[in-house]
Amino acid sequence: MALQGDEVVGTALCSLFGEVATINMIIVDARMRGRGLGRRLMQAVLEIGGTRELRLTATADGLPLYEKLGFEATGEVFQHQGIAKAAAPELPVQLVAGADASDLAAMDRAASGMDRTALIAAITERGELLRAERGFAILREFGRGRVLGPVVAQDAETARALIAAGATRCAGQFLRIDLTDAALAPHAEALGLAHAGGGTAMKKAARAAAETDFTTYALASQALG
Repeated sequence: MALQGDEVVGTALCSLFGEVATINMIIVDARMRGRGLGRRLMQAVLEIGGTRELRLTATADGLPLYEKLGFEATGEVFQHQGIAKAAAPELPVQLVAGADASDLAAMDRAASGMDRTALIAAITERGELLRAERGFAILREFGRGRVLGPVVAQDAETARALIAAGATRCAGQFLRIDLTDAALAPHAEALGLAHAGGGTAMKKAARAAAETDFTTYALASQALG
């Protein structure tokens, strides 16, 4: 956090998830821009990340700085949101209470490479868990309404079913989802979730990804991956 007197003029956050760290909340007061404050905040959180693989979701404004600091683009994030519409999932999906969060965290770790056991347990406790045979999704309160994520599955068919089930749970309400696969955009739009922006997924000191059957089709959040 950067202060000018008693006033906060900049923030940066580094979240540690095992061998991976996510960099987020890089915010500089408009009055302080152009003075190198953003770079100094980034250097501070990079030191916290240490030798871990570092990840972030970049806006167009932040992209040049992150590239100068050694981050490389690895994909895109597609934010969709709107008033959700109900639709029958193409595969069976169940609303599950009291699920074993360690089982979910293992699937999430296989998909993301991050050890987010505590995060998955926390958002599962506060939200609703949707389970299919080959994946899961978590629906929770967020911002103007609710957010669906992460969506972790072994195939796109399961991901579509989980997204449809989440939209149905929120029919008539505001829902947001941050997709990692543009091929799911038409499905989200059919459920009332219009494209509303996104960002560039970036990594620094990337590690070789382990082979896995699981994929993260939608993020827990752009900040936390």
